[in-house]
Amino acid sequence: MNRKPLFITIEGGEGSGKTTMIGRLSAYFQNHSIPYLITREPGGIEIAEKIRTVILDPKHTSMDARTEALLYAAARRQHLVERVEPALAEGLTVICDRFVDSSLVYQGLGRGIGMEEVWKINQFAIESRMPDLTLLLDIDPEVGMSRIMANGEREYNRLDMESMAFHRKVREGYRKIAERDPERIKVIDASKSPALVEREMIRVLESAVLKDF
Repeated sequence: MNRKPLFITIEGGEGSGKTTMIGRLSAYFQNHSIPYLITREPGGIEIAEKIRTVILDPKHTSMDARTEALLYAAARRQHLVERVEPALAEGLTVICDRFVDSSLVYQGLGRGIGMEEVWKINQFAIESRMPDLTLLLDIDPEVGMSRIMANGEREYNRLDMESMAFHRKVREGYRKIAERDPERIKVIDASKSPALVEREMIRVLESAVLKDF
């Protein structure tokens, strides 16, 4: 059976469990013999990974908010044209850890630049390419940050140094964009056990997208 390659993004605040759930989605696609690619933002390719290092370096506390937004957009552009689009053209479903929604909420609302302003920057970068489906892992910021503190193996980056007020704004931003685009963005309660979160993700995949292929 032929399947249309899908562009699926996973979004969520810090400690929402994106890495764990992406691993479980990988197993799902393998079990169903669906060709796929897992990638991330910022990163996924050499140029974007170098930009990621600059953005997330804990020493770069003086970075201007607009500089940060532009760097994310630059990394996104290169990643899109070098990795995402070619993979889709080859018939691979792409599962991407973060995409443009992250910039809208982290820089737009969290940094106070404005979601519309950040959207304008990213329109230039993505040329209207949006995901077919976004799974938003929603969790209370206090719970998410406590998970991070308990995980000694996780990368510690500049975003982890932000205040709880910042992370609350991020969650608020995600909820706003989910309300604006409910057909694409599906909100999943990430406070539940990994097994229950996985079950809900698969239900959304099968009911919202995969049932027609």
